[in-house]
Amino acid sequence: MKAASLSQQQLKLEPLTRAGKWLLESGIQSPGGGVARFYRADLERHCAISTEITGYAASTFQYLYTATGDPAFQEHARRAAHFLARDAWDPDLQNMPFEHGPEAESMLYFFDCGIIVRGLLAVWRETREEFLLTRAVECGRAMLRDFATASEIHPILTLPAKTPLARDWRWSRNPGCYQLKAALAWRELAAITGDREFSRAYQQHLERSLDDCASFLPGNPTPQRVMDRLHAFSYFLESLLSHLDDDRCALAFADGIARVSSLLREISPVFARSDVYAQLLRVRLWGAGTLPLDTEAARHEAETLVTFQMTSDDPRIDGGFSFGTLDGQLIPHINPVSTAFAIQALHMWHARVLPPLGALI
Repeated sequence: MKAASLSQQQLKLEPLTRAGKWLLESGIQSPGGGVARFYRADLERHCAISTEITGYAASTFQYLYTATGDPAFQEHARRAAHFLARDAWDPDLQNMPFEHGPEAESMLYFFDCGIIVRGLLAVWRETREEFLLTRAVECGRAMLRDFATASEIHPILTLPAKTPLARDWRWSRNPGCYQLKAALAWRELAAITGDREFSRAYQQHLERSLDDCASFLPGNPTPQRVMDRLHAFSYFLESLLSHLDDDRCALAFADGIARVSSLLREISPVFARSDVYAQLLRVRLWGAGTLPLDTEAARHEAETLVTFQMTSDDPRIDGGFSFGTLDGQLIPHINPVSTAFAIQALHMWHARVLPPLGALI
């Protein structure tokens, strides 16, 4: 079908069709189900298979299946979930390592485990394959056992001793409010299993996150690093969506949207991340029942987000979303998580749909 014959609504959703095709056909997902961290277009190679990114992919494929009914998305969701449950899980460590393969880095990430659990649960809710739920519960318990302490959650552990990694200026190497998105896995597991240990751990981290969220931004004097922190802080905002009936959470949410929006516009001419635009648009739309929707800001974010989508004759590139721009030039990293967030944000914006919070990628 030629573009000229498409309806106005189809034209709006055309970027989503291309992005979905990229996820299915670009090779970013291996035949075994694992998904590469990103594709380096400049080097023409995929990075290592990431368990976290595979968890995101499972949730994304499941979301696309629900939105479109296309069985190809369901099959790819199952393939990703089966890889996580069967191949990526390390029975000796009783946990889910950061990467998979002979050159994998020997680390465990708390955040990654939470995304993996939520990906497994997204597929389990549709397929009811019991081993997916079993593995999700095991991974959730590993998060409690290996990372959680009375005062904080260790973000990264080195292997095989599971020793906390030394911390530095990077947000990902420090505990913080962004970890609340991973802790959503505990909340979901508590609802399914009735295990109060999961619900207690989640509530404890929610309280911690509300206590320290105000100091997370800007958090660094370098604009590029602040942009990275906007990405992390947006995870915290996403996690608050389930709690907007709580005054403290609603205030933190409203203040957070204003801060992310302001800093994003300030820094983006120098360095912009596509995932931050998508994350901000998603929380704006989901939070519109509590806060008045700033329609002009949302439109700006949606229109800017589309500019990160790649166009190429190469199927490894076409339709995927770039990680971002540096001095206005697209960075040649085609990123599956940026693509996933963009798909959901643009679908919500153009189709005027608001999926259940449980479908948050």
